[in-house]
Amino acid sequence: MALLATPVPTTTASYAVYDRITHTLTGRDVHKPFRSASLVKILIAIEQLETRGDDPRIEPMLRVSDDSAASELWVENGWDQLVVRTAERLRLRDTRPPEKRGMWGYTAVSAHDVVKIYRYLLEEAHPRVRHTIMGHLHRAEKCAADGFDQSFGLPSATWRPAFKQGWSGFGDPVKPCVDRPRPRARWEPDLKSPALHTSGTCLFSIVAVLTLHPEGTSYAKASKRVTGLTEEVTKHRC
Repeated sequence: MALLATPVPTTTASYAVYDRITHTLTGRDVHKPFRSASLVKILIAIEQLETRGDDPRIEPMLRVSDDSAASELWVENGWDQLVVRTAERLRLRDTRPPEKRGMWGYTAVSAHDVVKIYRYLLEEAHPRVRHTIMGHLHRAEKCAADGFDQSFGLPSATWRPAFKQGWSGFGDPVKPCVDRPRPRARWEPDLKSPALHTSGTCLFSIVAVLTLHPEGTSYAKASKRVTGLTEEVTKHRC
């Protein structure tokens, strides 16, 4: 078994930006694997909609990143095999299921594959699947179900994006987001360093920014870094 990566000493990032007009992809380390955190919830929603139909839990899972809804749908759709099936169907070359099948947030993804997921939704998925998922992402809320502020990255750096965020390794929020409180309704990926990701669409671009931060980095500091990087990679695009 390959050894897990050691925590990063400084912030590391990869990103991919796909221009839907010129059909070109730009980025950095686009195939580097990261643990997905909540970005895998998009795959959970795709699998549920394509194989079992709509479900009321998809809305809180995508709009406020509800973990309980994700966990239930993960189990009902086959645990880690959900990732195997969707990766094959969407032709995702870097996406791998978690070693422990119950830990859906440890699914491995890359910026390249995150962009491919959005391209699949916009270009290939059944309109019902596309409209359901992208509709929820367009109406994603500022405050997540667990109290973290989701407004970093794309929603802070671009105009009216559809977005899905991911975070892991920050403990509990120091200052819970209460704007709209809501009750519950081969590289190896680094599984230790705090991860903070932003992904989505803005104007004619698809964007994925995946980052890892030194242990002890605050959520606020990491959020500021991700927003700054997002502003850089989306400049003159969104």
